[in-house]
Amino acid sequence: MAASKQGGSNFVIYAALAANLGIAVAKFVAAAFSGSSSMLTEGVHSVVDSLNQVLLLYGQHRGRRPPDEAHPFGYGRELYFWSFVVAILIFAVGSGVSIYEGVVHIADPEPLGDSTLNYVVLAIASAMEGASWFFAMREFASSVRGTHWWQAIRASKDPAGFIVLFEDSAALAGLLIAAVGVWSSQFWNDPRIDGVASIVIGILLGIVAALLAREAKGLLIGEGADPVIVAKVRAIVDARPEITSVNHVRTIHTAPESVFVAISADFQDSLTMGAAEILIEAIETELKAALPMLSSIYIRPERKEDAAVFRPAETAADAGT
Repeated sequence: MAASKQGGSNFVIYAALAANLGIAVAKFVAAAFSGSSSMLTEGVHSVVDSLNQVLLLYGQHRGRRPPDEAHPFGYGRELYFWSFVVAILIFAVGSGVSIYEGVVHIADPEPLGDSTLNYVVLAIASAMEGASWFFAMREFASSVRGTHWWQAIRASKDPAGFIVLFEDSAALAGLLIAAVGVWSSQFWNDPRIDGVASIVIGILLGIVAALLAREAKGLLIGEGADPVIVAKVRAIVDARPEITSVNHVRTIHTAPESVFVAISADFQDSLTMGAAEILIEAIETELKAALPMLSSIYIRPERKEDAAVFRPAETAADAGT
């Protein structure tokens, strides 16, 4: 399951990378011939998107390293770090350059040349970005399973999928804005309108970057597993007759498909230490068989009276807030 999901994310990233590299070259050529500010910023946008996909692939590669003494839970959360870097790049480079170019073009407008090439490039770019968006949406939709798309993004622990989806959505919107900017500048014979389009594209990228940064920050700090997983862990442990109470189940994602779980349970007082050890091993085996994403399991025998004070913290942790 994890391997399949990882493979799907990789395909989406590679498809987006191939599309953006080709589109970036075409946009810069069109901008050079027409002098369009919005086309230039769209070229920068595609370059930033390409770099972002490279960073996501790098993050996935680094995150697959096995656990070692320095990082006993592995390196899976390194992908979350690079996802945060991607959000910063979109804001600092993509949004910043777009707004700067727009302001410069408004302050010192240059007459637009023949925009035929612009429209051709925009049409080709829309087709390629649309194909990339389709693959990203199909991959993301397969993991939503009836959940509202925004709730699915908030609950997702794999940033690669929704980052590419956000980027492609912003790219398609940016292409539409650029086309309107070029056409309006020609229709009203006012090149400053093209600069305004560039600023609008920059604001759009800034909004997308802020949303991605918010989601990446939550993953980087540490989010709990899906409540369904937590409930299943609790049910499996609680089903054991030797367990009188499951005090709390605390989880945290150490990678998109890797979860650390800590369980506090009240064992029967008559249970010997040796029997308790055998029971814990049996529970761990059952949990790993039922939930393969549980990479590390910690079960602590603890009296219910001593653990009750931690219940509010469990609610917040398991909800991923």
